[in-house]
Amino acid sequence: MRLVSANVNGIRAAARRGGLDWLAAQHADVIALQEVRATDDQLREVLASDGQDLWHVSSVEGRAKGHAGVAVLTRQPPLRVSSDIGPEEFADAGRWLEVDVRGPDGPVTVISAYVHTGEALTPKQDEKLRFLDAVGARLADLAKHDGYAVLTGDLNVCHSADDLKNWKGNLGKAGFLPQEQAHLDRWVGDLAYSDVHRTLHGPGPGPYTWWSWRGKAFDNDAGWRIDYQFASAALAKLATRADVGRAAAYADRWSDHAPLTIDYDLTLD
Repeated sequence: MRLVSANVNGIRAAARRGGLDWLAAQHADVIALQEVRATDDQLREVLASDGQDLWHVSSVEGRAKGHAGVAVLTRQPPLRVSSDIGPEEFADAGRWLEVDVRGPDGPVTVISAYVHTGEALTPKQDEKLRFLDAVGARLADLAKHDGYAVLTGDLNVCHSADDLKNWKGNLGKAGFLPQEQAHLDRWVGDLAYSDVHRTLHGPGPGPYTWWSWRGKAFDNDAGWRIDYQFASAALAKLATRADVGRAAAYADRWSDHAPLTIDYDLTLD
């Protein structure tokens, strides 16, 4: 199973910049998208116009037009689709989507999640932490079944200094707060999920997955690793390869994020 996760920074803009061509060339079995920034109809129209209409498309829009939105594209019809993460305040946020596909030993749950940036010491940060609470609760529920599950997406949290080039300059700022990192610690420590990318790659610094469009951040590789695949214990054992699709040059970028591809030794039925 080749699983690609990508924050597209707007599906229509990504398509114009060649992002859908890049995704098509990866021969993925499942693609998880974040920050689609389009209605469900617009997403399907873009995919069809770019020759990507062979996918089964599951998606959920953000409540605010042109913001958020997540999707999961699968080669086979999904067994289950849900955008319910629990708390009512996130019911129409367009930041969570679960899709079950058929694996050899039961369903494989693929989650596409988009956690907003937050802002330290503001209500925005409080909301971000509540969302991370809800994510942890859902991951705990999935872990009880000891099956195949993977949380993909833009979590807007750097887990450690290895994940942020200028970590000293970002102390006390959203995305590098101990309160945020504690959530990821719990997923790995208490719930036995694996940060598959870091496990396969080994220690950092990097590789990063996000760089500002501004200045020389990309050219200087002054990035953040905020895109992840957290796999359940059973699925993590099957991970064989991780790759960050960093563009060769600034002019070749089709998003401010780079996609994360993980191969799992698992055949989908």
